[in-house]
Amino acid sequence: MPATPTSTSLTYRPRRRRRTNRLLVTAAGVLTVGALAAATLPAEAASAGEGRGGTSHGHGHHQGHPGRYQDVQLLSFNDLHGNLEPPTGSSGRVTELHPDGTTTTVDAGGVEYLATHLREARKGNRYSVTAAGGDMVGASPLISGLFHDEPTIEALNKLDLDVTSVGNHEFDEGAKELGRLQNGGCHPVEGCYTDKKFKGADFPYLAANVLNEKTGKPVLKPYWVWKHKGVKVGFIGVTLEATPDIVSAEGVKGLSFKDEVETIDKYAEELQRQGVKSIVALVHEGGFPASSSYNYDCDSPGAGDGISGPIADIAKNVSPQVDALVTGHTHAAYVCTIPDPAGKPRMVTSAASFGRLYTDTTLTYDRATGDIARTAVKSANHVVTRDVPEAPDMTRLIDKWNTLAAPIGNRPIGYISGDIVKDGTVESPLGDLIADAQLAYGRTLDPETDLALMNPGGIRAPLTYAASAAEGDGVVTYAEGFTVQPFANTVNLQDFTGAQLIQALKEQVSGANGAAPKILQISAGLTYTLDLTRTGADRVVTDSIRLNGSAIDPAATYRVATNSFLAGGGDGFPTLGEGTADLVGDDDLTALEQYLTANSSPTTPLTPPAADRITVVQ
Repeated sequence: MPATPTSTSLTYRPRRRRRTNRLLVTAAGVLTVGALAAATLPAEAASAGEGRGGTSHGHGHHQGHPGRYQDVQLLSFNDLHGNLEPPTGSSGRVTELHPDGTTTTVDAGGVEYLATHLREARKGNRYSVTAAGGDMVGASPLISGLFHDEPTIEALNKLDLDVTSVGNHEFDEGAKELGRLQNGGCHPVEGCYTDKKFKGADFPYLAANVLNEKTGKPVLKPYWVWKHKGVKVGFIGVTLEATPDIVSAEGVKGLSFKDEVETIDKYAEELQRQGVKSIVALVHEGGFPASSSYNYDCDSPGAGDGISGPIADIAKNVSPQVDALVTGHTHAAYVCTIPDPAGKPRMVTSAASFGRLYTDTTLTYDRATGDIARTAVKSANHVVTRDVPEAPDMTRLIDKWNTLAAPIGNRPIGYISGDIVKDGTVESPLGDLIADAQLAYGRTLDPETDLALMNPGGIRAPLTYAASAAEGDGVVTYAEGFTVQPFANTVNLQDFTGAQLIQALKEQVSGANGAAPKILQISAGLTYTLDLTRTGADRVVTDSIRLNGSAIDPAATYRVATNSFLAGGGDGFPTLGEGTADLVGDDDLTALEQYLTANSSPTTPLTPPAADRITVVQ
C-alpha cells in the first residue's frame, strides 16, 4: 500500500452540488413510534402555528418572513457498506414490533428505494440536511467492492448526502485511498473503470479524531457547517477510537485515533467560538439495543434505558453544547434520548445498516440564540420499504456497474440445498462452512494443518438459496461469495502451542472482548463448552476443549489457519498475532470458492452445517 499521505492531500474540495429533481411518490416509509424529548416548545414558537406533517412546513415562518423558530429536518443513515442492490436474506429485512407485542419482518433496503424514500421525505421541507454515520464503503458487495467503491460514492452523490463521518471501514484500503474517494481520480493500480474520470465525493468526509502521526493534524476536515437562510448547524465527525484493533495494520499505518468524547468536545468549543451554536456529532460508534425491533421504545421505562454499550457512555459524557448524536457501527436500530452531562435529554440515533432504515429528526432552531431548542427535538426511524417506485437514476447506475461486473460476478462457484445463515450469537452455519473451507485450503499448503479459526465480523452476508438473478435457486455465484467475504484477506498458517490456542479461545470473552464477546467460528473437529453462567475467560471451559476428540496438549504444537486480519492480532486476539512459521496463501474468497466447487454440484448441493461444535451453557 502507498505511504500514508499528509493531511493536505486529503483536503475536501467543495464542488457545486448536483441537486436532483425530487421524485414524487405516494407511498411513504414505515414510521416508528416517534421519540419526543420531555417538554414542548416555548409559547412563542407554539403560537406560530406551523409544524411538520401538515400542509405548511418550516416552523416559525409567518407571512413570508422567518420567525424565531425554524424546524430543520435532519435525515440520516449509517453503515451502508456499498449495498447498492437490495441486500438478501436476513441482511435485507428489519423486524417490526406491533402494539399487541407480536413482530413481523419487512423486506428493506436498496439504493433505488432509499433514494425514493429520502426524496419523498424532503418534499416541503425547505430546511433539510442529510448526514451519515460512517462505513458508507468497505466490506461491500461485488458491484461496489470490485471497483474500489467508486459506484457507492456515485450513488451517495445522487442521494444528495451532505456530510458523513468516517467509519473504521473507510480505512480498509488506507488513508490514501480514502483521499481518492474524497477528491477523485482513477485508481493508482487499476486505472479508470469507465471512459470518465472518477470525480470523488460531493460531500465531505469528517475525521476529527484521526490524526496524521507526523503532523498531529486530522487527515480530513474535523467539522463542517451547514448553512441555509441564516440557519447554521455544525457537524463533527469521529470514528471509534479502537479502529486500529479492527482494521488491518496496513490500513491505519501512519495514523493515530483519539478519544471520541475529548475530540468532540474540542471541536464543539471551536464551533462555539465561531458562532455556531447548533451542533450534531456524527459518531461511528454504537450501542446494543434491548430489542431487535427497529421501532421499540428505547426510552422505556426511562430515558435511554433500552440501549447499552459504548455509545451510551459517549452520549452521557459529550459536552452539552452538542445537540444530537447520529451513530453507527453496531448495525443496530435505536432512537433514544440519553441525558447529557447537564441532565438535559439529547437524541441519539442509529438506522441499522445496509440502507434498510433512515432516521428523520426534527431539530428546532432558535434564531434568537442560534441554538437548538432541545426540548422540541423529535426523531423516528423509517423503513426503506420496497413497495415504492425505484429511482430511475439509481437503476441506471446499478445497471452500468453490473454490466461491468457481470463477466466476473455471474460465474457459478457452488451449489447449496438451503439458506446458509450467518446469524447466531455464538456459532453459525456459514461460520462453520468458512472455517472448514480455510482448513481444507490450509491443508493444500501444508497437510499438517490442524484447524482453522474465523472471525465473525469478517462474514458479511448469508448465502441464500433463492436465486438473486438468473442463476437459479441454490446456485452460489462469485458475486455472492464476494459479498460474504469481501476483504481480500489472505489465508495464513501459523504454529501455536496448545497453551496459546487455549489462550486465544479465552480471548473471545476476555480482555478487549470481555464486554462484547467475539466468538470465533471453528472448523470441524474442534469442540468446546462456552459456559455463560461464568464470567471472564472462565466462560471458555478449558477442560472441554478437544481436537478430534482429544484434549489440547498445552505443550504440543498445532498448525492453525486464520485470515491475515486475525494473524495480525486483530479483533482483540493478540495471541493470534504471536504465531510462528508463517505461511501466507491466497485470499480467503479463493479458499471458499475452492471448497464449494469441490464439495457441491447441481445434483449434490452442499447441506448447511449444523452449527453444533460449541456447546453453550446458559
